[in-house]
Amino acid sequence: MKKKNQFSRRKLLIMASSAMAVNPLIAVAGQNNTNIHVVKNPQCGCCNAWIKILTDQDFNVTTENSSGSLLTEFKIESGIPKDMMSCHTAKVGGYFIEGHVPVSDIRRVIAERPDALGLAVPAMPYGSPGMGPEEERDAYDVFIVRTDGSTEVFQHYPQGGIQV
Repeated sequence: MKKKNQFSRRKLLIMASSAMAVNPLIAVAGQNNTNIHVVKNPQCGCCNAWIKILTDQDFNVTTENSSGSLLTEFKIESGIPKDMMSCHTAKVGGYFIEGHVPVSDIRRVIAERPDALGLAVPAMPYGSPGMGPEEERDAYDVFIVRTDGSTEVFQHYPQGGIQV
Protein backbone atom coordinates (compact mmCIF):
# COMPACT_ATOMS: atom_id res chain seq x y z
CA MET A 1 0.00 0.00 0.00
CA LYS A 2 1.46 3.35 -1.13
CA LYS A 3 1.16 6.47 1.06
CA LYS A 4 -0.61 9.43 -0.55
CA ASN A 5 1.94 12.06 0.53
CA GLN A 6 5.06 10.08 -0.22
CA PHE A 7 7.75 12.02 -2.09
CA SER A 8 9.86 10.26 -4.63
CA ARG A 9 13.49 11.20 -4.93
CA ARG A 10 12.72 12.73 -8.33
CA LYS A 11 9.94 14.95 -6.95
CA LEU A 12 12.17 16.06 -4.11
CA LEU A 13 14.98 17.02 -6.52
CA ILE A 14 12.57 18.95 -8.74
CA MET A 15 11.19 20.86 -5.75
CA ALA A 16 14.66 21.64 -4.43
CA SER A 17 15.95 22.87 -7.77
CA SER A 18 12.82 25.00 -8.26
CA ALA A 19 13.33 26.60 -4.86
CA MET A 20 16.97 27.34 -5.70
CA ALA A 21 15.96 29.01 -8.97
CA VAL A 22 13.24 31.14 -7.36
CA ASN A 23 15.15 32.29 -4.25
CA PRO A 24 17.34 34.87 -6.04
CA LEU A 25 14.24 36.32 -7.69
CA ILE A 26 12.51 36.67 -4.34
CA ALA A 27 15.59 38.37 -2.92
CA VAL A 28 15.72 40.88 -5.78
CA ALA A 29 11.98 41.57 -5.54
CA GLY A 30 12.40 42.35 -1.85
CA GLN A 31 15.12 44.91 -2.49
CA ASN A 32 12.93 47.96 -2.98
CA ASN A 33 15.26 50.02 -0.82
CA THR A 34 18.03 51.98 -2.47
CA ASN A 35 20.93 53.42 -0.52
CA ILE A 36 21.43 57.14 -1.02
CA HIS A 37 23.84 59.46 0.81
CA VAL A 38 22.89 63.15 1.10
CA VAL A 39 25.37 65.94 1.87
CA LYS A 40 23.49 69.03 3.05
CA ASN A 41 23.51 72.20 5.06
CA PRO A 42 22.38 71.32 8.61
CA GLN A 43 20.02 74.32 8.81
CA CYS A 44 18.23 73.64 5.50
CA GLY A 45 14.55 72.74 5.94
CA CYS A 46 13.95 71.99 2.27
CA CYS A 47 16.79 69.44 2.30
CA ASN A 48 15.08 67.67 5.19
CA ALA A 49 11.74 67.76 3.33
CA TRP A 50 13.40 66.16 0.26
CA ILE A 51 15.03 63.51 2.47
CA LYS A 52 11.61 62.69 3.99
CA ILE A 53 10.22 62.18 0.47
CA LEU A 54 13.08 59.76 -0.28
CA THR A 55 12.54 57.89 2.98
CA ASP A 56 8.79 57.65 2.32
CA GLN A 57 9.64 56.11 -1.08
CA ASP A 58 11.75 53.32 0.49
CA PHE A 59 15.21 54.84 0.04
CA ASN A 60 17.77 54.10 2.77
CA VAL A 61 19.03 57.63 3.42
CA THR A 62 22.20 58.58 5.21
CA THR A 63 23.09 62.23 5.69
CA GLU A 64 26.21 64.26 6.20
CA ASN A 65 26.15 67.88 7.30
CA SER A 66 28.38 70.29 5.42
CA SER A 67 28.19 73.94 4.50
CA GLY A 68 29.94 76.86 2.88
CA SER A 69 33.13 76.19 0.97
CA LEU A 70 33.29 72.53 2.08
CA LEU A 71 29.89 71.81 0.51
CA THR A 72 30.84 73.71 -2.66
CA GLU A 73 34.11 71.79 -2.85
CA PHE A 74 32.20 68.49 -2.57
CA LYS A 75 29.93 69.57 -5.43
CA ILE A 76 32.87 70.53 -7.65
CA GLU A 77 34.69 67.25 -6.88
CA SER A 78 31.48 65.39 -7.81
CA GLY A 79 31.54 67.05 -11.25
CA ILE A 80 28.57 69.36 -10.79
CA PRO A 81 28.84 72.40 -13.09
CA LYS A 82 28.50 75.71 -11.26
CA ASP A 83 25.31 76.63 -13.13
CA MET A 84 23.70 73.31 -12.07
CA MET A 85 24.32 73.69 -8.33
CA SER A 86 21.53 73.72 -5.76
CA CYS A 87 21.31 73.26 -2.00
CA HIS A 88 22.05 69.55 -1.37
CA THR A 89 23.98 66.82 -3.17
CA ALA A 90 23.32 63.10 -3.00
CA LYS A 91 25.19 60.04 -4.25
CA VAL A 92 23.30 56.96 -5.42
CA GLY A 93 24.23 54.10 -7.72
CA GLY A 94 27.40 55.83 -8.93
CA TYR A 95 25.59 59.09 -9.81
CA PHE A 96 25.27 62.45 -8.11
CA ILE A 97 21.80 63.88 -7.54
CA GLU A 98 21.93 67.66 -7.18
CA GLY A 99 18.99 69.53 -5.69
CA HIS A 100 15.31 68.72 -5.68
CA VAL A 101 15.25 65.86 -8.20
CA PRO A 102 12.02 63.82 -8.17
CA VAL A 103 12.18 60.19 -7.03
CA SER A 104 10.93 58.95 -10.42
CA ASP A 105 13.95 60.51 -12.14
CA ILE A 106 16.36 59.04 -9.59
CA ARG A 107 14.88 55.59 -10.16
CA ARG A 108 15.01 56.11 -13.93
CA VAL A 109 18.70 57.07 -14.01
CA ILE A 110 19.55 54.05 -11.84
CA ALA A 111 17.54 51.72 -14.10
CA GLU A 112 18.76 53.13 -17.44
CA ARG A 113 22.42 53.55 -16.37
CA PRO A 114 23.30 56.31 -18.88
CA ASP A 115 26.90 57.39 -19.42
CA ALA A 116 26.64 60.40 -17.13
CA LEU A 117 27.80 61.89 -13.86
CA GLY A 118 24.33 62.58 -12.51
CA LEU A 119 21.14 64.59 -12.43
CA ALA A 120 20.56 68.18 -11.35
CA VAL A 121 17.73 70.57 -10.66
CA PRO A 122 19.51 73.93 -10.47
CA ALA A 123 18.41 76.51 -7.92
CA MET A 124 15.32 75.57 -5.93
CA PRO A 125 12.17 75.72 -8.09
CA TYR A 126 8.91 76.15 -6.24
CA GLY A 127 6.88 72.95 -6.28
CA SER A 128 9.80 70.62 -6.91
CA PRO A 129 10.05 67.83 -4.29
CA GLY A 130 10.57 69.43 -0.89
CA MET A 131 9.85 72.95 -2.18
CA GLY A 132 6.10 73.31 -1.83
CA PRO A 133 2.96 71.76 -3.31
CA GLU A 134 3.41 70.09 -6.69
CA GLU A 135 0.03 71.32 -7.98
CA GLU A 136 1.30 74.91 -7.59
CA ARG A 137 4.78 74.35 -8.97
CA ASP A 138 6.74 76.51 -11.33
CA ALA A 139 7.95 74.84 -14.52
CA TYR A 140 11.41 73.33 -14.16
CA ASP A 141 13.79 70.89 -15.81
CA VAL A 142 15.83 68.01 -14.47
CA PHE A 143 19.15 68.00 -16.30
CA ILE A 144 21.47 65.10 -16.96
CA VAL A 145 25.15 65.99 -16.63
CA ARG A 146 27.24 63.97 -19.08
CA THR A 147 30.77 62.77 -18.33
CA ASP A 148 32.17 65.55 -20.56
CA GLY A 149 30.34 68.16 -18.44
CA SER A 150 27.68 68.92 -21.03
CA THR A 151 24.05 69.01 -19.93
CA GLU A 152 20.68 68.32 -21.52
CA VAL A 153 17.11 68.07 -20.30
CA PHE A 154 16.41 64.65 -18.79
CA GLN A 155 12.81 65.41 -17.76
CA HIS A 156 10.64 68.53 -18.04
CA TYR A 157 8.03 69.42 -15.43
CA PRO A 158 5.56 72.05 -16.62
CA GLN A 159 3.88 74.60 -14.39
CA GLY A 160 1.05 73.43 -12.18
CA GLY A 161 1.70 69.73 -11.72
CA ILE A 162 1.04 68.31 -15.21
CA GLN A 163 3.97 66.14 -16.27
CA VAL A 164 4.77 65.91 -20.00
